[in-house]
Amino acid sequence: MSPTVDPVLIALDWGTSSFRAFLMGQGATVLDQRGSAEGITNLPRPGAEGFVDVFAAQCGAWLARWPGLPVVAGGMVGSAQGWREAPYAECPADLSGLARAAVEVEAPGARILIAPGVLSAPAYGAPDVIRGEEIQVAGALQAHPALAARARFLMPGTHSKWVSLEAGRITGFATYMTGELFAVLCRHSLLGRLMPEGEQAAPEAAAEAFALGLRMARESGPGDLAHQLFATRTLGLTKRLPPAALADFLSGLLIGHEVVSGLAHTGAAEAGLPLALIGEGTLCRRYAAVLESLGAPPALLLGNTAPAGLFQFAIAAGLVRPAPAANTAEEAAP
Repeated sequence: MSPTVDPVLIALDWGTSSFRAFLMGQGATVLDQRGSAEGITNLPRPGAEGFVDVFAAQCGAWLARWPGLPVVAGGMVGSAQGWREAPYAECPADLSGLARAAVEVEAPGARILIAPGVLSAPAYGAPDVIRGEEIQVAGALQAHPALAARARFLMPGTHSKWVSLEAGRITGFATYMTGELFAVLCRHSLLGRLMPEGEQAAPEAAAEAFALGLRMARESGPGDLAHQLFATRTLGLTKRLPPAALADFLSGLLIGHEVVSGLAHTGAAEAGLPLALIGEGTLCRRYAAVLESLGAPPALLLGNTAPAGLFQFAIAAGLVRPAPAANTAEEAAP
């Protein structure tokens, strides 16, 4: 792709398993993009040289054509296992604080500013961290500024994140290892032995099994999950569910427990409090249906907000200029 307008930024969303680069124009417009499976755990060679190799291969042509473009990066590239560790900024955190806590690395033809993650360390309770989700929240606010006043964000996935925002600042969050638990239990536990590998249940059977898991989660009491998990096996042994539907039951049970807890601990079920889902479309729609079934207000589905968030981070760091505000009638008046 050959952009018809000059770019102002290269933005990198560099996670554990994937790399995505965005060539961006003014106003957070994506002019071109590149991607690969070269996340921080799958580099062509170890150490800083591997990061340089990937960056040069994916973005070198852009820099050759537009030398001197500023570059920002977010995600696990700033972790202890990344290119250079960007220590966590503490809650409450906003974009200006993230920009102050950023670190730099050098690559041929570029200096790359890496965003930090965010640490929540309440006086009572365990600490929690996010890295990359703070950028997604910033992108959501770019598209929906009204959310900055007060909102909750849910990013489902391997490690689902529930993030609380007040007055434009991340004030707290909770991580749920839902996706990882599902994978571990299916592949490495007794529960997975009755699940036929690669076989999917008929849509109606899958939906019924998922709904059963969700219902059990909704009706559970404290500490019930460890007991309810074993039902994945007994429902198969007693033929109450077909083997191919056992994974759907387990998914409904785990997602159900996550959502019940997330709504309770973040206040996201509060009437009038916006709740936004950020991430892959199919998974977000599944979570939206679960939220609706549990009586939560309808959620806003936002998709991938990382490019816009990286652009806002670059603005906060002084690397690009914000788009000029349109003149209002009051501003135009003498």
